[in-house]
Amino acid sequence: MSRPILFLDVDGPLNPYAAQPERRPDGYTTLRVPLEGSASEEHRSLSFRRRTLRVWLNPEHGRDLLRLDYELCWATTWMAEANRWIAPVLGLPELPFVDFGDVLLQDRPDGVHWKTAPLVEYADGRHFAWVDDEQSDLDQAYVNTHHRTHGLLHHVNPRIGLRDDDFRTLADFAHSLGNESRQASEQ
Repeated sequence: MSRPILFLDVDGPLNPYAAQPERRPDGYTTLRVPLEGSASEEHRSLSFRRRTLRVWLNPEHGRDLLRLDYELCWATTWMAEANRWIAPVLGLPELPFVDFGDVLLQDRPDGVHWKTAPLVEYADGRHFAWVDDEQSDLDQAYVNTHHRTHGLLHHVNPRIGLRDDDFRTLADFAHSLGNESRQASEQ
């Protein structure tokens, strides 16, 4: 059985952008990304008066992510730019990313987050966990209806980013999938 996919959002889980703007969280470093080098129009519109986008990253998160039993994949508006700007600070190798194409930032009439359907499609029946700060019950319902295996949607508070409890939850989920697989093979 292949390892589950861990879909990683940047802004919120890895970059606690909603933290007090004048106080960088402990353990984080500040990255200044030129606006022309940032991932999307969203970043440019949020920071139209500034020449750079401030991103807070905790370098320890890379090590913690690599210890998890997942295949890591970017699921962020940064898309390929996450490998250029985010991965080096975290000590991550170049990762695959979900190319959101035409659905990037496009609201859906059913209230499901615009990332949800592309993530289910990308997973193509594989188990996955998705860390983000914008999921809702509608997204979980969509995954339950359209994905034939387990999908964990794990909300991260954008004021604090990923914490030890989040990493434990992700590790427990991956471990539970391994136990389920072993039990099925024993029957």
